Amino acid sequence: MFKQYLTKNLLIAVMALSTLACASENDDGRQQQQVIAPQADKSPVLEVYKRASCGCCGKWITHMETNGYQVIAHNLEDLSALKREKGVPAYYQSCHTAVSETGYVFEGHIPARIVQQFLAEKPAGAIGLTVPAMPVGSPGMEVGKKFMPYDVLMLKADGTVARYAHIDTQEEQY
Repeated sequence: MFKQYLTKNLLIAVMALSTLACASENDDGRQQQQVIAPQADKSPVLEVYKRASCGCCGKWITHMETNGYQVIAHNLEDLSALKREKGVPAYYQSCHTAVSETGYVFEGHIPARIVQQFLAEKPAGAIGLTVPAMPVGSPGMEVGKKFMPYDVLMLKADGTVARYAHIDTQEEQY
């Protein structure tokens, strides 16, 4: 009985540790995601607003959860008012909007490591980040080995936008 208990708990521990491992590309060329361990006992929480029918939003949520975030998803049919309220100009919108516990806005398919960096830095005058549209190969928008370089833009309280990060390759995201 004790041996079964020990084996079961050892298996659970090994499975938990394996989710924290870093990975790159498999031998067959499929991309794996690097997992970023949460910095504190309490994982950061993001409230994500999306349409119920949006599959890529669900994949982005999985990317964030895999990388240590707690996600609370809200399905809305009309996201326009929320995006305006949060200060995301129409030109810089994407399919989903995430809001951190501290009120920062993350619009679109932003890599978890970039969100983590932004939350650690808390740039003065910033309200959040955006990846406008839906670049092929960004987290949640994976299509085999296809990838389109893109910018992560910082949204500022004064209504201006500045480049926060540039992602040249799929591997840079993780």
